[in-house]
Amino acid sequence: MEIGFCGPGLMGAPMIRHLLRAGHTVHVWNRTRAKAEALIADGANVVDTPRELAARCEAVLLCVADAAAVEETVFGAQGLLSGAAEGSGDAPGRVRWIVDHSSIPPAATREFARRAARIGWIDAPVSGGVAGASAGTLAIMAGGTPADVEALRPLLDAYSSRVTHMGDVGAGQTTKLCNQTIVTATVAAIAEAVSLAQRSGIDAARLTEGLAGGWADSVLLQIFVPRMTQGGLAPIGALRTFQKDVDTVAATAYETGTPMPVSSTVQQLLRLGAAMGLAEADLSGFIDVLQTPRGVRSQ
Repeated sequence: MEIGFCGPGLMGAPMIRHLLRAGHTVHVWNRTRAKAEALIADGANVVDTPRELAARCEAVLLCVADAAAVEETVFGAQGLLSGAAEGSGDAPGRVRWIVDHSSIPPAATREFARRAARIGWIDAPVSGGVAGASAGTLAIMAGGTPADVEALRPLLDAYSSRVTHMGDVGAGQTTKLCNQTIVTATVAAIAEAVSLAQRSGIDAARLTEGLAGGWADSVLLQIFVPRMTQGGLAPIGALRTFQKDVDTVAATAYETGTPMPVSSTVQQLLRLGAAMGLAEADLSGFIDVLQTPRGVRSQ
């Protein structure tokens, strides 16, 4: 299948490589052209605009920053569906499906799908981070019609270990918000535990060993304790991404009347981090928000 991919960043690049290894022809666009050109050596083709992808590809995958970026990529002047009558779903080319791997509000997803009309829209946010993308073991939570999800399941299988159809359009995004609710609260709790260990005079780096196999053990514990107690590790994302997602959780909680006191506290912690200049810090930067002169991060 000829596939288009918009936004090959830290997550998208390894996903594209898996698609190429699976034998697909992949055309790539990125607002920063150099990021797309970095994949030429792997066999990808680079295009100048998203509209060119619609002319060449049956399925176009998006992995961009936020809802505004999705809207511009799809409906902008040089977007995938530019030139189509609003709401018609007609596109200037071959595109039949749009798969959005971005994490955006469910309401925005439903509105974009309505505007795209006869194009099959699948919201398919992922979990597993850069490591999961590189290993091809991402977990995909999908929203859309059963027929559309099943039609593209072989494609999604190229870089995932699990594709779960959660319901109609928007259900995938809602599931990702549930995922981020758990992840951000857990990472914040790990940061508190690391701070408590440090202030109590024990080696916080040994928490992974000391808690292994118990109820507190988790993939997140094993990943983030080292990142909070060591220096020199390559970043795996920025705190601003967590803040974006938790802000969306808060907005969705308000819309649905869902009490979420823990997420509200995490939201304030992330806002404090941004005010401290930590928006671009690694995801483990929760620990830096909590640090005071008594709790100096290990270097």
